[in-house]
Amino acid sequence: MRVLVVLLALSGCCLGQLSVKIPGDIVLGGLFPVHEKGEKSPCGPKVYNRGVQRLEAMLWAVDRINADHHLLPTIRLGVNILDTCSRDTYALNRSLEFIRGSLNNMDVSAFECNDRRPPRIRSNSTGPVFGVVGGSYSSVSLQVANLLRLFHIPQISPASTAKALSDKTRFDYFARTVPPDTFQAIALVDIVKSLNWSYVSTVYSEGSYGEYGIEVFHREAQERNVCIAAAEKVPSAADERVFESILGKLLKKQNAKGVVLFTRAEDARGLLSASKRMQTSLYWIASDGWGKQQKLVESLEEVAEGAITVELQSEHMPGFDEYMMSLTPDNNHRNPWFDEYWQDTFGCVLPQYANAENIDVEICSSDLRLSEKVGYEQESKVQFVVDAVYAFAYALHNLHKDLCRSKDRVCHTMALYDGGDFYRNYLLNVAFTDLANSEVKFDSQGDGLARYDILNYQKLPNTSGYHYKVVGKWFHSLELNIDELVWNRGLDVIPTSACSLPCAVGMIKMQQGDTCCWICDKCEEYEFVYDEFTCRDCGPGRWPYPDKLSCFDLPLQYMRWDSLFAIVPAAISCLGIILTLGVMILFIRNNDTPLVKASGRELSYLLLAGILLCYLNTFALLVKPTTASCILQRFGVGGGFSIIYGALLTKTNRISRIFDSAAKSAKRPDFISPKSQLIITCTFIGVQVLFTAVWLLVETPGTRHYYPDRTQVILKCKIHDSSFLISQVYNMLLITICTVYAVKTRKIPENFNESKFIGFTMYTTCIIWLAFIPIYFGTGNSYESKLFQIQVTTLCVAISLSASVALVCLYSPKIYIIVFHPDKNVRKLTMNSATYRKAPTSSTSANHAETFL
Repeated sequence: MRVLVVLLALSGCCLGQLSVKIPGDIVLGGLFPVHEKGEKSPCGPKVYNRGVQRLEAMLWAVDRINADHHLLPTIRLGVNILDTCSRDTYALNRSLEFIRGSLNNMDVSAFECNDRRPPRIRSNSTGPVFGVVGGSYSSVSLQVANLLRLFHIPQISPASTAKALSDKTRFDYFARTVPPDTFQAIALVDIVKSLNWSYVSTVYSEGSYGEYGIEVFHREAQERNVCIAAAEKVPSAADERVFESILGKLLKKQNAKGVVLFTRAEDARGLLSASKRMQTSLYWIASDGWGKQQKLVESLEEVAEGAITVELQSEHMPGFDEYMMSLTPDNNHRNPWFDEYWQDTFGCVLPQYANAENIDVEICSSDLRLSEKVGYEQESKVQFVVDAVYAFAYALHNLHKDLCRSKDRVCHTMALYDGGDFYRNYLLNVAFTDLANSEVKFDSQGDGLARYDILNYQKLPNTSGYHYKVVGKWFHSLELNIDELVWNRGLDVIPTSACSLPCAVGMIKMQQGDTCCWICDKCEEYEFVYDEFTCRDCGPGRWPYPDKLSCFDLPLQYMRWDSLFAIVPAAISCLGIILTLGVMILFIRNNDTPLVKASGRELSYLLLAGILLCYLNTFALLVKPTTASCILQRFGVGGGFSIIYGALLTKTNRISRIFDSAAKSAKRPDFISPKSQLIITCTFIGVQVLFTAVWLLVETPGTRHYYPDRTQVILKCKIHDSSFLISQVYNMLLITICTVYAVKTRKIPENFNESKFIGFTMYTTCIIWLAFIPIYFGTGNSYESKLFQIQVTTLCVAISLSASVALVCLYSPKIYIIVFHPDKNVRKLTMNSATYRKAPTSSTSANHAETFL
């Protein structure tokens, strides 16, 4: 490889090209894009303002260092500055000049020039190059760095930001005073996200700067849910048709209004020119390839208005503007390109270049000077060029202090010191504060600190001029003042750049085509948004919050005491309880009277207890369901009915057996004593209690949630309607048998008219239950906000009515006599003799029955 390079170096022995050469004890090389790329030749005719400023910045820095008595006081720096013409291959060829100084002792007898003369090494008046400042474009630095590393020549770039240059396995002699594009790409994504853009197009230049930079941008954008609508590469030899073609492809993505540029300055200008010709409206976000260059947007201001650009945070170098403004073609002879720059800046021709062909062109006046009035502005990379020169100076100062005596110039040890060791041991370890009071240092990869200004290209108020306004900064994170942003065409709100608008609350995305393109689909009212693509059911008893992001438990609904459907049955029950207690008190006070005795005191009290229990069941049914209340419901409803109808069955059975026996013989029937009657009744009650106990074992008591629809949760006892019906079969059997006996004893003598009232009770009870059953089971699955738990209310009312019928029909005649006709409460009137006159044939059996009763 080195032999090939030597051949290339020697091939330039017969060539002569312009450069800036200033001799010195130590020479620093320089590579700057003074000219634009040529179409048919390596260099174009146009001179870059930024290239000339960077070149002069290096000269200015070297002048200051040479005049500094504290920095390299015994050493004078020289320079050898070359023009790269913004082309990597040309820059590589020109860089061969930097290594010729190391070939002085080579045997060149095996080589000859094109004219067959024996080759010789050109005398290098500036001496060997110790290090190189440059290049600007990353593509140039990539090529030059590969060459310089072969000869251990360190390099510091003030502008190359390609990520690949941080790879020390490939570029182990390269450093830069600027950060890699990794950080710039992250800053660009931060800007896109801060504008709420999710769908953008990208345009990047061919070469390492654009390709590596956009690669990082795409990766970071994907991780942060920013989709790329189109990604177009600008070839190195792009013309107007290429730019128009690229713009046409961008316009096909109509929703991607935002375009991110990772291009060189000339490519960005080409896009703006094409946009102006095609009269399109796009919103630009650009890397530092655009930065804050005024020349780039010259005559394209309206198209560029509103662009957001990223520029390395740089400060004005104090004293440099005065230096530039002092330069003229008459006093600046060391820069061979300054005359071209002067003529291009002022649009005139210097007298020495005037001839008959350009006689109509304006001749430059000797009074012309650079100033802000003619558009002069310190270029943004000037600070980084000066910092690169000073980094070499401080590293050389430290090397000289370690290897040479203080009064020596360049001692022999220093002259032979390896460039790789100098790079690793000295150059990467420098740290200083530059002329603008900014910190300068390198990390382990040789990269500078990542600090950016965020600029917005705006129209100056009340003028026709434009300027770049700083609207934010980036140092590890973005600080952007959205309110200060200005957009083109008078837009006063942030434009939208999204394939699809965000979905409203409670809606999810249904993907279509690009990952950022979707249609919105609404979740069901009982579903929540699990993620942006999925709805999930909240589940029974739960409902989504208004934001549809999660669910909450629906409030449990049960009978409230302030509900009309609780107040009515509770009022009926309370009235029944009061009446029942009143009857019990009256019976207790008149316990020994003939009427109370004749009605069967034991069964009467038991019957009243059953009626009271039925009334109390209403409260067990209306209270908030709990395990305890649900157990009480099972025992209470069945137990209350079994007490009432067990006692009535016992009574009717006794009366029936007595009269049947009396008609046949005078023998007293079995089991008609009060004790026997209580035992029989308790047996009937015990059967119901046993059934209920088995029910508790088969169907464990507790509460359950009932969901009539997705919006309601009803707290109920864990009792199925069918189970409840089965539990009442036994009571229905008692009612049926009791009714049969009531019918059977309907014609007994009027003296025993209690059987008639029992009959009325049973007939009415049957009617109540026949009406209750269809209402109860018909409303079992109903739940309306205006008909609050009709089923429970129906059950309460039916139980209370059954108890009321028994209370009124069986006890009202007795209470009437006790309260209003106590004179009739005698033994004689409890068996009315009128019956005998109406049924004379029954006199014997009636007398026998009276005896048993």
